[in-house]
Amino acid sequence: MARKDVLLAMLVVVAWGLNFVVIKVGLHNMPPLMLAGLRFVLVAFPAILFVARPKVPLRLLLGYGLTISFGQFAFLFCAIKFGMPAGLASLVLQAQAFFTIILGAGVFGERLQLKQLVGITLAVLGVLVLIESSLNGQHVPLLGFLLTLAGAFSWACGNIFNKKIMQHSSRPAVMSLVVWSALIPIVPFMVASLVFDGPALMLQSVVSIDLTTLLSLVYLAFIATILGYGIWGTLLGRYETWRVAPLSLLVPVVGMASAALLLGETLSMLQLVGAVLVMAGLYINVFGFRLRRAVRA
Repeated sequence: MARKDVLLAMLVVVAWGLNFVVIKVGLHNMPPLMLAGLRFVLVAFPAILFVARPKVPLRLLLGYGLTISFGQFAFLFCAIKFGMPAGLASLVLQAQAFFTIILGAGVFGERLQLKQLVGITLAVLGVLVLIESSLNGQHVPLLGFLLTLAGAFSWACGNIFNKKIMQHSSRPAVMSLVVWSALIPIVPFMVASLVFDGPALMLQSVVSIDLTTLLSLVYLAFIATILGYGIWGTLLGRYETWRVAPLSLLVPVVGMASAALLLGETLSMLQLVGAVLVMAGLYINVFGFRLRRAVRA
């Protein structure tokens, strides 16, 4: 990769890693479902006036928007609101990679390789360790942890819809898909917030919105979503997938580091062991056993 593109990729990794800290900050003065809904309002408008609608079947667009946008972020925002540490959420959400592999095997008949089976096994062990730390009351609420896993599963379902969309005859541009699919979760988010938060709290959160919440929304919509996905999609179009995709492994590293620096979050020894197991599983899933081969050589 050219040096400029490496820097752009690192910019996206940092933006996505900081995303979890920004979510936690934005939730201080706004209900989670309301915050997520307003995020997608800003993603869709006014960009929808300048970006052509993707030429994909409506059922696939709906499936993509309801899973990767509504499902993923409804669960994630609620998880962080209920006490899930932002840094740990950035790591646990990466379980989407393993959910995607399993769903891909079921939906598309894809065969699992040895490295994927080993990676999944290590990640599952890591998740079990993290659940054990939650049950022992080590600052990780079990509900928040399970909601984050539900968000990862929703992301994986969105990946399946994304693959079906990419298999369509007219392959849509990344930004077209991001902007137009942002329309889909807005109503579900607002209805869900109306049901769980009530109209009074929704109105109050809008009327009394402060600068911190506004800046959080701007960051989530324009930097993490439009800018982030725009650059990432461009890089994927310019280079082979194997050159770009592995860089996303750095997102939870940035997420945990930024949460430690900006929010004062820390991991217990048991949580650190679980995090290392999950990261090892992610590494093996992407790179296989290259390190072992290099040592033997």
